[in-house]
Amino acid sequence: MQLVNIGFGNMVSQDRIISIISPESAPIKRMIQDARDSKIAIDATYGRRTRSVIIMDSGHIILSAVQPETIANRADIGEIEEEDK
Repeated sequence: MQLVNIGFGNMVSQDRIISIISPESAPIKRMIQDARDSKIAIDATYGRRTRSVIIMDSGHIILSAVQPETIANRADIGEIEEEDK
């Protein structure tokens, strides 16, 4: 199991990530609100601005203060390190 740092020492399993998206569009904002209402949203922003939304295979939605590109790069680096072993 490979973990990816999503900011502030929080980690998620790379194998369970479906997508990493920006929270700017209205449909994504509605999806976040629906997840909060259903209690399946996990806020890992520590009070900062949400910059990325991580969709997990369990249906949970994780909010992060780290840019989507940064999280994707961290996941790619984890894959490369895993291949070297």
